[in-house]
Amino acid sequence: MTTQIRTWIKNSRTGPIDPVIVLFTLGVGFAAGLLLAGGQSSPPKHSDAHAHTDGNAKKDTIWTCSMHPQIRQPNPGKCPICGMDLIPLADDGDKPGPRTVVMSERAKLLAQIGTTEVRRRKMAATDLRLLGRIEPNETAVKNVTAWTGGRIDHLHVKVTGQSVRAGQVVATLYSPEVFSAHQDLLVAKKQVEKMKDGTESALNAVKRALEASRTRLRLLGVDENELSNLEQQDKPTTKAAIRTPFAGTVTERVATEGAYVSTGALLYRVVNLSSVWVQLDAYESDLPSLSKGQEVEIQVEGLANEVFKGAITFIDPTLDPARRVARVRVEVKNRDGRLRPGMFVEAEVKSSIKDGAKPPLVIPETAPLFTGHRAIVFVEDVKATRPTYLARTVRLGLKSGNEYPVIAGLSEGERVVTKGAFTLDADLQIRGGESMMTEPDDSRHEDTDRILPVTTLEQKKTGPVMTAYLEIQKQLAADDFNKAKTASAVLEKAAKKVQLTGAQAVSEFWNAHRKHIIMQAKSFSAAASIEQARGVFETLSNQMIVLLERIGNPLDTSVRLTFCPMAFGSKGAHWLQPAEVVDNPYYGNAMRTCGEIQKTIDAGTHLLTERDTSKTMAPATQTAPAGGHNH
Repeated sequence: MTTQIRTWIKNSRTGPIDPVIVLFTLGVGFAAGLLLAGGQSSPPKHSDAHAHTDGNAKKDTIWTCSMHPQIRQPNPGKCPICGMDLIPLADDGDKPGPRTVVMSERAKLLAQIGTTEVRRRKMAATDLRLLGRIEPNETAVKNVTAWTGGRIDHLHVKVTGQSVRAGQVVATLYSPEVFSAHQDLLVAKKQVEKMKDGTESALNAVKRALEASRTRLRLLGVDENELSNLEQQDKPTTKAAIRTPFAGTVTERVATEGAYVSTGALLYRVVNLSSVWVQLDAYESDLPSLSKGQEVEIQVEGLANEVFKGAITFIDPTLDPARRVARVRVEVKNRDGRLRPGMFVEAEVKSSIKDGAKPPLVIPETAPLFTGHRAIVFVEDVKATRPTYLARTVRLGLKSGNEYPVIAGLSEGERVVTKGAFTLDADLQIRGGESMMTEPDDSRHEDTDRILPVTTLEQKKTGPVMTAYLEIQKQLAADDFNKAKTASAVLEKAAKKVQLTGAQAVSEFWNAHRKHIIMQAKSFSAAASIEQARGVFETLSNQMIVLLERIGNPLDTSVRLTFCPMAFGSKGAHWLQPAEVVDNPYYGNAMRTCGEIQKTIDAGTHLLTERDTSKTMAPATQTAPAGGHNH
């Protein structure tokens, strides 16, 4: 117990409680307090609401504070936070599970909980937006090979990206086979000329030898035009011209001058880019809205003012097991060559619900609480004797209007909370249940490589988010609750404003991750006390740590990963700070230097996890304060 709390309890026991504190606590913490107030029939008052109805309570009675329901004590007494009398909690047998919230009827009324029935309803068509990249048309990829073996004397095409026409000579080889076959051809031709006046049988024999020589050259890959040229020469050639039978762009050069190659060896890879494929990534929830033949409009970042049109030609029947997406192929004409393989694109597909299909289950947009691609809804237990709500993970489809289609997790006729869901989730978070804030984000497991391909410019865009977070840390360490809440509002605005438009993996990560940051900033701003805010700050810190792992430090100064083993009942907690000396936001002035700096993340670098053993990191400039933990 900290010195601050001891002083607080001492003052509450020896003197009257400041009514301003009571009114403030009632105003901002009323909803959370009512959730676990159990059978209270009226709002608690300082004068009599906490009076004990039975001094000889059972030994197993748990005592709590209606204003701070996270408090649990085996004996009656005073709340260590606000100093108010504790009230008995429901019996242990009625203790809700980690995903269940139980309320009194009055608490439900005051929290304004509203529910809506899950039903089937036809949804209007909407524009589906998908991200993807341009790739070569696989049917237009051709290989240029050596039609005979030999030594490459000269390459006429030496660089990739060069355009070639059909029939163009791309390489010259020294070929003993061609030399020998050409020599036989010239000898046979001379023999035919000599035998013009000979017997018919002799002339036919030399003609057959001449045709055999021609056939041998044809089998070596010499075409008819080249064969005619060879017949007109006086002496056998030592060189063989390799021509490309295809027009297109050289995307790969395998051949090198002076190298020996065998017959059929790959020399070049040529792609005709007059049409390209756009490979889009579609999540499971997107697939019901996609079908072959649908028209797609493509926009490329580098060609922002132009729209390219194509049609879906293929939908992958399987999902990528790691990223949980299916590839959707769109073929697009590219006669002017401005669409280049490797470009990232954004596509708009007109989503449609097939005629005759069973309408999907739908829920209002106010029902789900999102954690990445996963969503949580609170389902009402209609059979319970008291208002009871269960947090359930569901999968939702593409939003249409003000509703979401349900892919999995709900049944028709169930009732979901559409008003007051954040209040219910706050109760789970306060008492350590499985709330939205603790639910793992499935988007974090889509990439095995933690470090994303982010440019310096894109990394810098997240600077205001990191700066606002560090201001919250600074004010919590100084015990200034009001300034910390002001900083949380700045954080929320900064996260909403930042848009990362670089690589697809970066934009996908940020779009999912910033939702967490925004929700936690809102939760921080709604906290009724600095203790509750510090609990939210731990979750927020974990999200910012992930940001440093994936995108890196966007600031021009170093940031330090710090850990306090005493936080939250010795469970321990991390945070980030700019200072070189430990500045603990979980204890504030009570134990401000408790903890140790574990790692230093310099400007522009990433926080490396244990799996990044092949990489290095700047060593920490500060470990524990002198003398260890100053508790």
